[in-house]
Amino acid sequence: MHVLVTGATGFVGSHLVPALLAAGHSVRALVRDPSEYAPPDGVDVATGDLLDAGSFDAGLDGVDVAYYLVHSMRAGSDYAERDRRAARNFRRAADEAGVDRVVYLGGLGEDDETLSKHLRSRREVEFILRDGEYDLTTFRAAIIIGAGSASFRMIRELTTRLPVMLTPRWVRTDCHPIAIDDVVSYLVGVLDAPETADETYEIGGPEVLTYAEILKQTGRLIGTGEPTIVPIPVLTPKLSAYWVALMTDVPSSVARPLIHGLKTPVVADTEAAQAQFAVAPTSFADAVRLALSEPRSRDAARAAAATGGASR
Repeated sequence: MHVLVTGATGFVGSHLVPALLAAGHSVRALVRDPSEYAPPDGVDVATGDLLDAGSFDAGLDGVDVAYYLVHSMRAGSDYAERDRRAARNFRRAADEAGVDRVVYLGGLGEDDETLSKHLRSRREVEFILRDGEYDLTTFRAAIIIGAGSASFRMIRELTTRLPVMLTPRWVRTDCHPIAIDDVVSYLVGVLDAPETADETYEIGGPEVLTYAEILKQTGRLIGTGEPTIVPIPVLTPKLSAYWVALMTDVPSSVARPLIHGLKTPVVADTEAAQAQFAVAPTSFADAVRLALSEPRSRDAARAAAATGGASR
């Protein structure tokens, strides 16, 4: 099958491209600057920017399925408007190219006022893509555990650097983390399952954990020990974001929307996904061990390249 991956240089895209090749698909990667992308052997590279209408249309020629893995969170406070514009440009180009199917990776959370700006933006992109003439398959996930994930990088650095953490109430919020290998298995699996067209699947690992439990387990697995977590009711997400930006290497443009999203419970109803796909969920501990086993240089490279690619 002829497949296009947008966001190929990002966290999820950099894992997905080699997996698609291994599954026997013809893969094209859409990137803004090919001089900064070292594709796996056999990958066709197309140049274009989804924010620049018309610049990427040729990349969709002859494509059966396109993966939409792009978001603009690193671009600044106007990322939601940029994401809307990119999605509309992509939808138009995909329709004109006659793409049969689009696969989108979005975020969990209920469709109500409790969604943060970041999660609301991910849902808006989903709605925009849904209006295309192609079939859309949507996956919704919470924190993805793997080297190169901005969320996991933030968790790892906090547990490494801070034996005592003063946190807001979001530390008690439920989250449903998932391993990057499991996400990729779902994304690749849809290509062999035409019945998944126009369906939405919520995906997660075998455990639902609070953020406090995630921080403590990560500390144990890293070897620094469990951090002492002290919830402070008056500590707002805004102040927390500034604190995280100071205490970790995660850019503030990424830390702020991620922190604001932590107040929203993100728990997947995985029944439909588990019934459809033969994916054995990876435990949180094993996902963390796998992420820690990847060389730090690879992690840093992925994090630096994630601008313009899905990085959650």
